[in-house]
Amino acid sequence: MDLVPALHEPLQQPLKSVLGPATAKVMAEHLGLRTVGDLLHHYPRRYEERGQLTHLADLPMDEHVTVVAQVADARLHTFASARAPRGKGQRLEVTITDGSGRLQLVFFGNGVHKPHKELLPGTRAMFAGKVSVFNRRLQLAHPAYELLRGDPEESVETWAGALIPIYPATAKLESWKIGKALQTVLPTAQEAVDPLPESLRRGRGLVPLPEALLKIHRPHTKADIEDARARLKWDEAFVLQVALARRRHADAQLPAVPRTPSPEGLLTAFDARLPFTLTEGQQRVSREIFDDLATDHPMHRLLQGEVGSGKTMVALRAMLAVVDAGGQAAMLAPTEVLAQQHHRSIVEMMGELAEGGMLGGADQATKVVLLTGSMGAAARRQALLDLTTGEAGIVIGTHALIEDKVQFHDLGLVVVDEQHRFGVEQRDALRGKGKQPPHLLVMTATPIPRTVAMTVFGDLETSVLDQLPAGRSPIASHVVPAADKPHFLSRAWERVREEVGNGHQAYVVCPRIGDEEDDPKKAGKKSSEAPGSPEDAAEKRPPLAVLDVAEQLSKGPLQGLRVEVLHGRMQPDDKDAVMRRFAAGETDVLVATTVIEVGVNVPNATVMVIMDADRFGVSQLHQLRGRVGRGSAPGLCLLVSEMPEASPARQRLNAVAATLDGFELSRIDLEQRREGDVLGQAQSGARTSLRMLAVIEDEEIIAEARQEAVAVVAKDPELTDLPALRTALDALLDEEREQYLEKG
Repeated sequence: MDLVPALHEPLQQPLKSVLGPATAKVMAEHLGLRTVGDLLHHYPRRYEERGQLTHLADLPMDEHVTVVAQVADARLHTFASARAPRGKGQRLEVTITDGSGRLQLVFFGNGVHKPHKELLPGTRAMFAGKVSVFNRRLQLAHPAYELLRGDPEESVETWAGALIPIYPATAKLESWKIGKALQTVLPTAQEAVDPLPESLRRGRGLVPLPEALLKIHRPHTKADIEDARARLKWDEAFVLQVALARRRHADAQLPAVPRTPSPEGLLTAFDARLPFTLTEGQQRVSREIFDDLATDHPMHRLLQGEVGSGKTMVALRAMLAVVDAGGQAAMLAPTEVLAQQHHRSIVEMMGELAEGGMLGGADQATKVVLLTGSMGAAARRQALLDLTTGEAGIVIGTHALIEDKVQFHDLGLVVVDEQHRFGVEQRDALRGKGKQPPHLLVMTATPIPRTVAMTVFGDLETSVLDQLPAGRSPIASHVVPAADKPHFLSRAWERVREEVGNGHQAYVVCPRIGDEEDDPKKAGKKSSEAPGSPEDAAEKRPPLAVLDVAEQLSKGPLQGLRVEVLHGRMQPDDKDAVMRRFAAGETDVLVATTVIEVGVNVPNATVMVIMDADRFGVSQLHQLRGRVGRGSAPGLCLLVSEMPEASPARQRLNAVAATLDGFELSRIDLEQRREGDVLGQAQSGARTSLRMLAVIEDEEIIAEARQEAVAVVAKDPELTDLPALRTALDALLDEEREQYLEKG
């Protein structure tokens, strides 16, 4: 959020006397704080009361923490070492307490003298450092510390009750140094320009921005913190929603060719061929899409639905409607495996309707072409020619579709599958291939909670498919605790044999490929437990690999079954051949990485075993599980894990096993992950603009801010009467964030 000129000042200048250029550099490089305004918007993560102490019992491993605690005990030990062979080495061990737990601090060598004098029993201080484990006990080695001494003027009560802000910090810059820097720049908060329209601010009972900034950094009471947070959350939600509302408004002004299907055309012929009736949800969502396609400005719609809810069918009908109306439709898929899979299933569903210009093709037929990076030159030339002439009504491809060489006769609709894998640049490049902006349908297979959809995909209208097609079977999911109960794992392989014996097929999914290109450093993760604990062993072991597991299964529990492997580093033709054999039932068990995560449709596959399931995210497990139970036989998903029962990883797996509701799981997933990942900054590399707002918790604020934003933009799209809001918007939408916002 932008502020007036004093707040544009680079941090080096006003803080020279306090911090010097080295600290300003650390702030810029490690915390992204470059101006006075940035620093004012670097809010405390939490507050400590001097009279109370932190919960040492809850400290996260391997993270930089700041704690306020009291010294319980301090002992100086001497020892012999290579550097000090005569027993002259010194080690100071200080035990600090907060009433709930204890933590050991360790200082070595010449570093012991100062703390030995200062950290006497009974002393209170703030300590900052990285939490590690030594001899099964938590410790901070060589922590930085700041003694907490009361100001001589302060009464004991005031001192003990003061709230100490604890800032997001780094090993190179402790929380209290950030606090001191803020003390220096806090007077400039008075000059902050308020982005909220005055009527909105008063109507909602929110404090002015300068007051909110003072209260967030220097609260006297907990009520001050609440007032400040309420105000700053509104700023973030409102400015973001205004940005999205303006994008929707601008898109609505663009011209587009209305596309209305002809009554006796391709779509009618396709519907007549369908061996089943569409679900109510599919019919409702199709109506929403057809209404949009018939307008003279571009559709921008997000289609989200449960795994297996029939999104591809809805998208295909939209593409056929556009072809009917004389246009072309392009479907963009994130991987070659998925593009080939979509192409194959669409051609199968359309039958003779996909054989335009060929012998045996129906009268209304069109051509459906595939375009991927690894195609042979001749096939590629033919596909490009079919697109330019308009012979091909539908093209399915990867990002190869975006290349300059690809020209369309009349591109009317772009369908993007799995939007989070495509950046704004690709989306725009494809949209730029139409004579006028084409309609856009974005599909996501990971159900998104309503608030996230409003925040991340706020420039798209949303359609939700939440019922499964008739004939789909429920999927039973179970956690298989391989370490606690090895016989459960043996039983899992027996179940696979039973399913194959009944004429069905199985997937086994592993987190890693296992060829020599794998990076051993990535394979094992650092432990978050004391050495020797079962959790530690499970975490330290490299993730299981496709090539190893396939070999072990072929020689062991699945001996005699037809086992094949599939992973991302195989040649495209080989991948395609493996998928074809599996789809044709020539393979019993497919051992694969997550390349099968989306879109792969083999109705005869009924069981999926996910190895090291704790290494996958909640949404990813839900996605993977959606590959089974796609036919009339019930599906079974077995989540294999070596993590102990009480671990957070196992609780996550229990949550996945307990519900098939993807929307519920996506909420759980979001609550467990950092917000920023969801808001696209992981993809775009930009810092999230949401520092105070929590998307899941602040559902009401986001919904209300959206209403207010729509009203403001409808009345004054250019924000002519709201210069302060424009300034805030420009700060949010600098180039990086523009991308982060659109990437979703």
